[in-house]
Amino acid sequence: MKQLNNQKGFTLVEIAIVMVIIGLLLGGVLKGQQMIANAKIKNLVNHAKGLAAAIYTYQDRYKALPGDDPNAITNLAGTGCTGVANGNGDGSISEYGAAPQHLACAGLITGTYGGSTSNADALHSPYGTIVYIYNQTIQGKSGNLIRYDNLPPDVAKALDVELDDGNPATGSIRANGVTDYNAAISTGTTVSVGYYY
Repeated sequence: MKQLNNQKGFTLVEIAIVMVIIGLLLGGVLKGQQMIANAKIKNLVNHAKGLAAAIYTYQDRYKALPGDDPNAITNLAGTGCTGVANGNGDGSISEYGAAPQHLACAGLITGTYGGSTSNADALHSPYGTIVYIYNQTIQGKSGNLIRYDNLPPDVAKALDVELDDGNPATGSIRANGVTDYNAAISTGTTVSVGYYY
């Protein structure tokens, strides 16, 4: 007696076509994720350049640094900002809570800042981390800087490569406590970088 086998399977060609389609979809998703990551890094680079330009514009307009401006109350009168305080005018931005407030009141950055140093009142990066406009020494370099705290290490490295030399211990971008970005990437340690604009 003859048995009929009505089971049909996929041919190798059909399986190969499905595998190619899955590969294309995965490739597209991965490429899309990379494009999003690159766009966020580009946004951070533009943020740093924009802040540096705002600081230079403030200095040019008022002959003082934001936060450190000894005549901020007078200079920013009529802007609708309240609670503006004068800096000490020593050329060193130690008044880091007031720096974003002075820039925002001058119309050079967006946002509302009360002049305090609290996290809620702080300037934030495109990655949601705190940004300080401050005077600090990092890896032997001293001066006023824009400090991005707690960045993912690959992002800190990309910022350094884009704006400087890619070395965390030299140039205008210095990483606080990091001598090798790749080591930080392998451990997942967040990195704070100072941009000496």
